[in-house]
Amino acid sequence: MKVLFICTGNTCRSAMAEAMLRQAAEVGGVANLEVSSAGIGAWEGAAASEGAYLVLLEQGLDLSNHRARLLTKELVDEADLILTMARSHLGRVREMGGGARAHLLGEYAGRSGEGSEVRDPYGAELEQYRETQRELADMIPAVLSRIAERS
Repeated sequence: MKVLFICTGNTCRSAMAEAMLRQAAEVGGVANLEVSSAGIGAWEGAAASEGAYLVLLEQGLDLSNHRARLLTKELVDEADLILTMARSHLGRVREMGGGARAHLLGEYAGRSGEGSEVRDPYGAELEQYRETQRELADMIPAVLSRIAERS
């Protein structure tokens, strides 16, 4: 199964979620899972933001090799499951043909209302990146569980 995370610049939220789900799948023994990410306004080839890099390093994950990718129709077409950080991202993915394969990450993980969107930490203090990491860490197990059920 191919999972694609989407945010704005692909340097913070989606990059973090990608690394975190990949690690959770390895630890949980979920095989045949390909995880990637992209951004609806990404600067192709940009490194992960310093905050995302540092916060995931605190968790034992290394984003030093991450490079941002701009969301394309090809990426949308190739993905089995597309998880977005905000409703605006979801709208763009659906415009590109994502249809029923596209979901708001928080809703897919069982959240509702304001808690279903993941706030963008870009440019904020390191503590906001930590909050984003904690938020993603709360959602990733539910996502992995749903993926495992589908396999």
